[in-house]
Amino acid sequence: QVQLVESGGGLVQAGDSLTLSCASSGRAFSTYAMGWFRQAPGREREFVAAIRWSSGTTYYADSVKGRFTMSRDNGKNTVYLQMGSLKPEDTAIYYCAANTQIRFPTMTLDRHYNIWGQGTQVTVSS
Repeated sequence: QVQLVESGGGLVQAGDSLTLSCASSGRAFSTYAMGWFRQAPGREREFVAAIRWSSGTTYYADSVKGRFTMSRDNGKNTVYLQMGSLKPEDTAIYYCAANTQIRFPTMTLDRHYNIWGQGTQVTVSS
């Protein structure tokens, strides 16, 4: 069973940058996609970014496009979320997720991800 552990969250000021990491361990038959989602207090969980594992194609929410970059290091079984030009509205708990069950997922749907990390808090002060 694959396990995901996020790290790198913290308190930063508006305009700063931060990089989140998500390390995976354990054994999975296949990984079709990895994603980042976030949930702010009082709001539903929302899609942030994802990568289709076979092709390396990345997808981003409009709200972070041009500011966030998702990447992977296959050798380290780790994915990253580089966040730049952070805004107070980026404040949330950020979750890493993996899809090991749906071969052709809709990348933005959280229900298409079956393994989740515990989350890491990102707080952006104004």
